[in-house]
Parts: sequence; C-alpha cells; structure tokens
Amino acid sequence: MADGTSFALNGKTVSYRFHVDNTTGDLYGDHFGGSVTGDIPLESVGDVNGWVGTPGRVRREFPDQGRGDFRIPAIRIRQSEGYTVSDLQYKSHEIIAGKPALSGLPATTGSKEDVSTLVVHLYDKYSDVSADLSYSIFPNYDAIVRSVNVTNHGTANITIESLASLSVDLPFEDLEMISLRGDWAREAHRERRKVEYGIQSFGSATGYSSHLHNPFLALVEPSATESHGEAWGFSLVYTGSFSIDVEKGSQGFTRALVGFNPGHLSWNLPPGETLTSPECVSVYSKDGIGGMSRSLHSLYRKHLIKSKFATSDRPALLNSWEGLSFDYNETSIYNLANEAAEVGAKLFVMDDGWFGEKYPRTSDEQGLGDWVPNPDRFPNGLEPMVKNITGLKAANSSTNMRFGIWVEPEMVNPNSTLYNEHPDWVLHAGPYPRTERRNQLVLNLALPEVQEFIIKSISDILSSADITYVKWDNNRGMHEMPSPATDHAYMLGMYHVFDTLTSKFPDVLWEGCASGGGRFDPGVLQYFPQIWTSDDTDAVQRITIQLGTSLAYPPSAMGAHLSAVPNQQTGRTISVAFRGHVAMMGGSFGLELDPAEMPADDKAALPGLIALAEKVNPIVLTGEMWRLNLPEDSNWPAVLFISENGQQAVLFVFQLSANIDHSWPRIRLQGLDAKASYKVDGNASYTGATLMNLGLQFPFDGDLGSQVVMLEKQ
Repeated sequence: MADGTSFALNGKTVSYRFHVDNTTGDLYGDHFGGSVTGDIPLESVGDVNGWVGTPGRVRREFPDQGRGDFRIPAIRIRQSEGYTVSDLQYKSHEIIAGKPALSGLPATTGSKEDVSTLVVHLYDKYSDVSADLSYSIFPNYDAIVRSVNVTNHGTANITIESLASLSVDLPFEDLEMISLRGDWAREAHRERRKVEYGIQSFGSATGYSSHLHNPFLALVEPSATESHGEAWGFSLVYTGSFSIDVEKGSQGFTRALVGFNPGHLSWNLPPGETLTSPECVSVYSKDGIGGMSRSLHSLYRKHLIKSKFATSDRPALLNSWEGLSFDYNETSIYNLANEAAEVGAKLFVMDDGWFGEKYPRTSDEQGLGDWVPNPDRFPNGLEPMVKNITGLKAANSSTNMRFGIWVEPEMVNPNSTLYNEHPDWVLHAGPYPRTERRNQLVLNLALPEVQEFIIKSISDILSSADITYVKWDNNRGMHEMPSPATDHAYMLGMYHVFDTLTSKFPDVLWEGCASGGGRFDPGVLQYFPQIWTSDDTDAVQRITIQLGTSLAYPPSAMGAHLSAVPNQQTGRTISVAFRGHVAMMGGSFGLELDPAEMPADDKAALPGLIALAEKVNPIVLTGEMWRLNLPEDSNWPAVLFISENGQQAVLFVFQLSANIDHSWPRIRLQGLDAKASYKVDGNASYTGATLMNLGLQFPFDGDLGSQVVMLEKQ
C-alpha cells in the first residue's frame, strides 16, 4: 500500500512501514514488526550535535556512502574518477501484482493472489546511477522479500564495490543475533550472542555459501524462545560468497545488512548495464524462533523450490559410498542394489567411482571431468546394469527399484583428459600456483564453454539409461580467481546450468551436496529439492546439525541416512533404531551401508524402520515442525511434526545420556488443537490441552534411547 510517499507492506501479523523524507529524498524506516495501522508517530531525531549528522541518526532503508552516516552502507560505488560518495534520492514508485522474476538468479515465485511487489526507484543525479528497490510481500507467511537493481546511466564505467540485498535499521532496543556456524562434518551449529555497540559480522569468502557460516541471520529479543517472543529471520537466496553485518550504531539503532561479500564483488558496470542483487527473504514472528522457522519452511516449500518432488515422492534409498567406496564393478553394484531391495529400499544410488576412461576413477586422484562410464568396470556402459537394477522389486512391495548416480561436474582432476585438453578452463590467477584440494581444481563456470560442456556431459549420461536421481556434489572451495567479480559470474553460470538441466530432466530427483552441507542455501533449493545435510552421519551429532539447519530450511529439504557403525566420522556405535529415528526427521530417508555386513538383528530391523520412515515421511515433507527440546539445552531432545491438515502428528523423543535413579521429564507438545482429542500410538486418547500443558513421559534404559510416537486427531 502506498499513501503518497509513505509505504506499508502488511501481512497476517506483520507491518513493514517506511516513507520518503521530503527534504533529502532519502528513504526512512518507520516500523518492521507486529501489525500497525493508521498514521505512524514520527521518530524524534533530537539535537544534531557532534560528528554524526542527521543521516546517521535516522533509520534508513538504503544507506549509501557518505553524507554523515558513518555506519556500514548498503551500497558503495566507485565512480570512474575514484570517489565513492553517492546520493540516491527517491524518484518514483510502482506497485505490481505478483512478483517479477530476477534475471539469471533464483528467487521466490508467486501469483498475484500470493504476492504483490512495490518497486521504489532511486536516482543519483550527480552520477547518473539508479537503484530500484524491489519489495515483495507474501502476506500469508509474514515475509518481505527484497532485491536491488543498480543501473549505470552515465557515460563511464563504475565499480560496485559492495551491495546489500537487504538493509534494515531496527529501533533502539536490546537484541540478540543467531547464526549458524561450523565446518566440514559439523554444520549448522547455533551461535547466539548479544548485539553489542559496534559491528558483528560473519559470512563466506570460500566462493560458496559454505559450511563455515550459513547465509542466514535471526535477530530476536533477549527473552525470545522457540515459542515466545519476537524474532526476525533473514535468509539470502544465493550460493556464492556473502556477508552479513549487524551494527549497533552510536544512536542505538541496530542495522542488519545481508548481501554480497565485498571481497568477492568489485563488479564493473559499463554504461547502460545493470547489476541485480540476489534477493533476501525476511520474516517476522511474534511466536518466537519456531514461528520464524515455520514461516520460512512453508514459504520455501511452496514458493521457492521448483521441483515436482518438493513435497512428495521421496523413496527410501541406499547410497553405495559407505558400503563400497571406490571399490566396485558392475557385479558388486548389482549385488548391493539387490541387498537394498531385499531390506525394502526403493532407490539405489551409485556414488563416486563409476567414470573415467584414460584416467579411471579408482580414487579421488583422477578422473573428475571425464563423464563417461569406466570401460573396465562397465564394459557395456551403464544401460544394461541400470536395466537389471530397475527390474528388481523392493521387499514386500510391487515397486520397482529406481536408479541414481553421483556426479561432481563443477570440478576437475589435473589427472584427467578434460584438464589435459582445457587447462585454461579452471579458476586461476595468472601465473600463481593452482592450489589443489582433494586433488582437484574448480572449473570456471563463468565461461559459456564450460557451462555447455557440463550441460552436454550430464545430459548424455541421463539420456543413456533410466537414471531418475542425481546427487550433485562439490568438494572444495574457490582459492585463486582471475578477479573478485568471477565469483558472482560463476554463480550466474552455475544457475544457468542448474536451470537448464532441471528443466530438461524434470522427472529426475536432484540432490545437492557440497562435502555435506557446504551449499545448503536457498539458491540451491530453487533447483534441487533436497540437500545432503552433512557428511557426519553420527546420529547424535546429526540431531544438532538437523535441528540447526531447520532454523532456516524445511526438514523436507534434508537428506538424512542411517549409516554403518562404528560411525566413520566419530567411531561411535549407536543402536540401529536410534540411527533410523534421527534419519526419519529428514525429507529424504536413506541407508549409507552394506546390509550384508550388518549384524543379523540390525539387518532384520531395517524393513520395519523403512516402513516407519515411509509412514512418517508425508508428514515431514508437508507438515509443520515444532522443536520442543534442543540438544544443546536438554538431555531429551524432542521434535514434533504436525501434518498440513492437522489430522496426524509424529513425535520424536531422544535420551542422550542415561538417567539413573531419577524421574523423567514430561515432553510438552505444541501446535495441537487444545479442544480436540488425540489417540497416541493407537492406544489412549488425550486432549490437545493435556498434551500441550501436561505432556507425555518417556522412560529410557541407558544412553541413547529413542522413541517415535504417532498421534491421530479424533
């Protein structure tokens, strides 16, 4: 809604308000929080004394460089003359039903019934540069999505040195910030800290969104919990290097900026050209951190993920990696697929090691880039073996086995035909050494010829046999680049590849992976409906990783597998039931083992665990997630999923350490209908009020106990 030059974006429980200052032409923020109506009281600036001018004492929507605001700017432009001052003033605005697409970038989508868009046009008359701020409101999710177009209308080149997709100044009050940090095999660990005066920053300089920090930020009031208090969530729809800055300035306002990493930008913008920022999704919740997460989950499932598999048809799978590693051939692959079918799996995935002719992929030292079946292992190509595997029937089912494959198309080994023919196709910085990680280099997807090579290579493989699942991996970050701008150019090329292949093969279920969760971000989710959450498959560790990931991302997007013990990462031995129950909390349940090498009792338990996973999977894919107890706060982590129609629910409860000679706590449920009755595991019935206000008690024996409880609304 626009009233002259005052703007209001209203959702079910949120209002986002800002206006144009008539004197300066700047945009001033008024409110981002619970619903407000009518006129907004103007915020008092007070006496302007000292070094900080009026621009540094107000809440600005798109702070540029200079003019008395010493806080971090949302945009910094270096003009051809060398100076970096800008003066972007309001020029006009327009309101659009629906939401225009972003050129070359992933983005949320929706019809005019779902979303409307306000575009505010700013212009700097001194440099002939414009900035168009696009605000899209999804009212049903209390979500505001913003991106920026910067256009050079002048006659000389300019350089965009920094650009935030979203910048917001919140009022003077105490806040805390929550982020997700980690590294390989320990992704998505929550970090909560007070917002202090000064700058608190995190981000990625790896070229990708990374394990180290996720492109997500939450700001919460200090008393906020999972179910109470105000929370703001900010999620960047991007897979490249990023920066998130939170600054509490001298006047007490808290500024949050989310966007490009300035160290990987320096974007040259010639006359007549436009740079489009990725979009940032922001949501507001009056119902705590859990409410914030559920808004993001629903929005991403319904308005970001394009795949037809977004909320359905996720077959229980077995991946060959932990069972066979690189050591296999046509016969051993078929035998493992047969083992998978016998325990009830319905999708078999052949992981790394199937390709390479002159440089066979018998280890991670060679073969990447040569996407042809290895003739020694598969003398007749993949098609005969795939046909045999897809002819298998899953146990106790009439369903034929599906077949999937692992690829890592953005990478190349120096020991490969591709590298020998095209050494110039990899990212490199002139004469500097080309740093290898995992014995591989990164192909430069900014180059059109590299994009076309990948599209053709993967298309040829998928057309050669009945392959209906692809695990797309990426096992290192970017080190040397020809220029900082290469990172974003790479992302545009990568998104072109993703869009082309997923459009060409819509019946393929695509899974993203980057040494686990190194690219668990909304940009990848646009094209791939699920992402491998972590290479750490230890079930205890996975509770923390999966619940951390769920701060921003729907559980439907998580790949989670029951793996062999002792666990490859931690050496820990955990019961098969506990491992299976943790894996069921992800949208893609699978096995990461060789059933033939399991203890007999564990193997015998697999069909029942797969059947239970298939029973709860529709609820996990489409329902609401309630984090009842967090593993960092409780010895009894617990999660509740409630189906979209509210008729079914599934409760997961875990005990981490033995509880000796002591009573057990009650697990209080949330999100139920207080007046309705619910049958618990087909037995006793209790009202929603009783389940939420009194709760259920679960005694366990010893360390690492687990229970899955089904609830049915009566």
